[in-house]
Amino acid sequence: MATKKTEAPRKKAAEADRKAKAPGDGAKGGPPPKAAADQGPAKAGPTRRAAPQGAPQAAQEPARAGSPGNGSRPRGAKKRPKQIAIYGKGGIGKSTTTSNLSAALSDLGYKVMQFGCDPKADSTNTLRDGSYIPTILDLLREKGRVEAKDAIHEGYNGIYCVEAGGPSPGVGCAGRGIITAVQLLKQQNVYEELGLDYVIYDVLGDVVCGGFAVPIREGIARHVFTVSSSDFMAIYAANNLFRGIQKYSNAGGALLGGVIANSVSSGYQKAIVDDFVLQTGTQVLQYVPRSITVTQSELGGKTTIEAAPDSEQAEVYRELARRVEAHEESVTPRPLDAQELRAWANKWSDQILAVERGEARSAGARI
Repeated sequence: MATKKTEAPRKKAAEADRKAKAPGDGAKGGPPPKAAADQGPAKAGPTRRAAPQGAPQAAQEPARAGSPGNGSRPRGAKKRPKQIAIYGKGGIGKSTTTSNLSAALSDLGYKVMQFGCDPKADSTNTLRDGSYIPTILDLLREKGRVEAKDAIHEGYNGIYCVEAGGPSPGVGCAGRGIITAVQLLKQQNVYEELGLDYVIYDVLGDVVCGGFAVPIREGIARHVFTVSSSDFMAIYAANNLFRGIQKYSNAGGALLGGVIANSVSSGYQKAIVDDFVLQTGTQVLQYVPRSITVTQSELGGKTTIEAAPDSEQAEVYRELARRVEAHEESVTPRPLDAQELRAWANKWSDQILAVERGEARSAGARI
């Protein structure tokens, strides 16, 4: 049994321990002084912390451009989509190339919008089984006002399809549809609401008109690519485009990403395009050979990517998509003036004739 002498020290120790654990005078009912000190840094400012489980994705560190998120589609955490414009003279295969590029990018998991800027309004029909969609100018003529949802239609693999359209035949400016359509989608914040990764403008490139220069002039597109063959008129249209890009390059306009060499199958065709890009200070992004697979697919109202996914031609378009995906640095081209372009064309005319005749003394025999 404990004596009174041994109990007294125990009572004093217990009392001291109780007082040590009690809140101080300045923290009635509050946390102990040490706990309050621990909470201090949280009040000090916007210290970055890991988001708690279940928090919205926006609370976490933004993803790098193009990095995949949950599911097969890249998370698309970029502040704005990558906007590119593809130009080319009529009949060069520009819309065919653009639609297959859109389809290939969507297969890579990106959210894509294809924006047809040709008055014929036929840019997106192979993404929709050959069917045409009402254009923005058509809807304006009918209703006087257009909601973006009425002008946007889904196509292959969820690609958003838009056609700017043109004026009634024989009336007005062919480029007006582009100006009106771009303004409409910007005013209604369509790109942000849809969370797009890519917007691809399919633009007629052999018409001298202010409307067709909008994606370049106003810096809407970040990169411009032109579809060209080795034919002189296709080269001529590409060179004119280079002049436009050069003109607006110092005022925030889009720059040139490169040439997509279409219908290039023979050695001399490749050599002509290669020499043209060398003379103008740019590059070939991809060579696209002529293929009957493309014709068969389009007759069925589809892209080659959809109709013949295992074909060699589909792989060519997939490689084009991968190169567009990786492309970041565009340049101001150095277009040839009229005399330089004519001299360049004459040189190649002589070389091709030399090949045809088998004249070994000509430089053309080395093609």
